[in-house]
Amino acid sequence: MHKIFFILLSIFSFSNLVYSQKIQDKQTTPIPNKPKLIVGIIIDQMRYDYLYKYEQKYSPNGFKKLMYQGFNCKNNHYNYVPTYTGPGHATVYTGTTPAIHGIIANDWYVRETDKMMYCAQDDRVETVGSSTKKVGKMSPRNMLTTTITDELKLATNMKSKTIGIALKDRGAILPAGHMADAAYWFDGATGNWVSSTFYMETLPNWVDSFNKQKVYENYLSKPWETLLPIKQYTESLADDNPYEGRLKGEERPVFPHDLPKLYKEEDAGVIRYTPFGNTFTKDFAVTTIKSEQLGKRDVTDFLAVSFSSPDYIGHNWGPHSIEIQDNYLRLDKDIADFISFLEGWVGKENLLIFLTADHGGANVPQYLIDNNTPAGIFKSEALVDTAMKYMKSLYGNERWILNYENEQFFLNRKLIFDKRMNLHEMQEKLAEFCLQYKGVSAVYTAHALSNTSFHNMPGELVQMGFHQKRSGDVALVLEPGWMEYRTTGTTHGTVYNYDTHVPLLWYGWKIKSGESYHKTYITDIAPTISSLLNIPFPNGAIGNPLIEFISK
Repeated sequence: MHKIFFILLSIFSFSNLVYSQKIQDKQTTPIPNKPKLIVGIIIDQMRYDYLYKYEQKYSPNGFKKLMYQGFNCKNNHYNYVPTYTGPGHATVYTGTTPAIHGIIANDWYVRETDKMMYCAQDDRVETVGSSTKKVGKMSPRNMLTTTITDELKLATNMKSKTIGIALKDRGAILPAGHMADAAYWFDGATGNWVSSTFYMETLPNWVDSFNKQKVYENYLSKPWETLLPIKQYTESLADDNPYEGRLKGEERPVFPHDLPKLYKEEDAGVIRYTPFGNTFTKDFAVTTIKSEQLGKRDVTDFLAVSFSSPDYIGHNWGPHSIEIQDNYLRLDKDIADFISFLEGWVGKENLLIFLTADHGGANVPQYLIDNNTPAGIFKSEALVDTAMKYMKSLYGNERWILNYENEQFFLNRKLIFDKRMNLHEMQEKLAEFCLQYKGVSAVYTAHALSNTSFHNMPGELVQMGFHQKRSGDVALVLEPGWMEYRTTGTTHGTVYNYDTHVPLLWYGWKIKSGESYHKTYITDIAPTISSLLNIPFPNGAIGNPLIEFISK
């Protein structure tokens, strides 16, 4: 009996030893020194609340996988204005604000030429992959600093591959950086993914092959119906309501949206206004990874992907529409498919993902007004006209105001200097005049923004977006709920939470699961990646590395 007891005790002890060793081995499995692949995901016009507003209808493996198996920075904000697409994409990847990286808007006025400049415009290059000449005259040259993708190239002696992809050119070009292997964006006129001679002389064979398949036609061959029965979209307003815009050719802003008809009357660019633009982007991203063998070499590769369609949908239908909800339910499935592919391609332990947005989006002002909340549509044309008359009444019948753009006035500095007038005084006079205008909350002069350090809202955010050479002479801040836009759909660009508060999710290599309410800024993303990779910060970075979710 004692012999049997000792035999059983020995077996039990040995089993415990083996089990303990397995746990120890599992716990001490070394984390790779570096990820094989970093995937940065930017969603164009994603408000933070969309993570939770539609959560009950999300799948387990899309947004919720990143939220609950990754790390959720729940109080993440933009720290400048204007909160637009171009500046947002540049800021995520440079770790700094427009005051330093120079992408002060999507388009801005240039005094020296008296013309507008598009953020990715480059007339020195040509289109690659399309007969549409203007679509490819793009590069990152207007961005004045390096990106995290640039720093990765430098740190690996150009061995790492960095590629940017988005339907919008600026969503692909600015994240990819100055040293990118490629950036690809969508030409709606031809349905092709295109690039520019800044990156290459001809498209790779695999891109040509993808374009020839005309994959987008699969998504435009049938109407856009809701993913779920429309009665289940209880988080949104009724399908037919007065706060939504319509697509060209539609009589009412309701489901189903006749995509075959719209495609026939317009061009392939219609896909931008549908959730299938996201799926099409995901398809191309997966093909890019496979064709370029990203993550399959002995250095870290970086793919920057921006999903542009939510912005087009939000602008047209607004944040309370069934269209925007259906977009996010379908995007959740695309994110789930993409994560599944990435984990199968390189493994979770070799994969680092971050997901954020380039800005949020405002509530439709008329909807707020109808619900007894202060809001309004700002009519800048009337302000500009009266401001010009006011300046002429003070200083004579000259063209004192050259331009008004991005809620900033540009004074005629050459004329002012030639006449030996006081620029500072003229800025102050114009600012005082504008402050009296309905819908204006605050006004800042270039002199104040250049000579005073602001530490409170909204002055601090205006200053962080103010570039002394590129910005205007007088900058307006509108009241909460106000915007320059049409009466239906929505836009963005303000200092307020609905535009600045965006998701920031981390997942994969070295990322612990959890969440934090500590305030983080969009400028922290690039320095965090630099710290994880032990490479230099982008050269203009002002953000701080986030460390609380990092496994040692």
